[in-house]
Amino acid sequence: MNEGSFIIKGDFCWSKSLTVLETRPGAFLVCVEGKSAGVFPRVPEQYAGLPLVDYSDKLIVPGLADLHIHAPQFSFRGLGMDKELLDWLETRAFPEEVKYRNIEYARKSYGFLIEHLKRGPNTRIVFFATVHTAATLLLMDMLEESGLVCLAGKVNMDRNSPTNLSEENAAASLAATRDWLDKCSAYKNVRPILTPRFIPSCSDGLMEGLGKLQREFNLPVQSHLSENHKEIEWVKKLHPDISGYGAVYDRFGLFGHSPAEAGAPAVMAHCVHSDEKEIALLSERQVYIAHCPQSNTNLSSGIAPVRHFLQRDLWDCSGPY
Repeated sequence: MNEGSFIIKGDFCWSKSLTVLETRPGAFLVCVEGKSAGVFPRVPEQYAGLPLVDYSDKLIVPGLADLHIHAPQFSFRGLGMDKELLDWLETRAFPEEVKYRNIEYARKSYGFLIEHLKRGPNTRIVFFATVHTAATLLLMDMLEESGLVCLAGKVNMDRNSPTNLSEENAAASLAATRDWLDKCSAYKNVRPILTPRFIPSCSDGLMEGLGKLQREFNLPVQSHLSENHKEIEWVKKLHPDISGYGAVYDRFGLFGHSPAEAGAPAVMAHCVHSDEKEIALLSERQVYIAHCPQSNTNLSSGIAPVRHFLQRDLWDCSGPY
């Protein structure tokens, strides 16, 4: 089968909007150079020469998009559900991420993850890696080989982190990030995304520098937002002069863009406790919200107001990503 141009026959179903499903039994999906040309009741004449894969009487739906996967957390999935976020980071997540200094450990662990994802429904995925440049590039190499279309980010963290995981300072973190960006430009299916872990782990100097890198390379950004009450209070103590958690990202130019601006989007995970002011800023900046109900339940973070987000059209973010 031609890698980028082909036809699939089957019973199709997809969502046209939040409330409308479109169904096309016995139809033909035409893909040209990696992009859908449409679903047709019969093959249009101009596409008649394309190879056809026949899945008659089988349901075909679009691939799913997962906007928030911590790649190193796959190895301990299902464990550590007895703690809230900040304690869980200290006892589970951070000790595991330290291991990715060892490139062979990273290769084995990421290999298990990617084989799992290749058998799943997600065809577009956004990854957090770790602070380690070599392991992040390895993850991107392996994702490229898998054929999955992804964004992946080297994590930035230079404060309030374990000493064996924290980067030395803002300058060191930014230098490592630029080095990583210089080395990950040859991929076809995998693209970089700036990844400040969250506000408590990133100094003002680091956030300012990442904002400059974002504008220089026009890169998307991912991080965490208003997941846990203790986390939110911590951000307030670190930035008492700024009106809210999301506003801190916005101060440094790492919170998406308004419709009148050209720029790359931001993805913010969780948003369980975003207040109306923050939700308005999310909407204004067209930020993607990565809803994580299983995580929010396991870590006792709470229940995100997803219906309210949908009513505010926060699901409908436009852009080339």
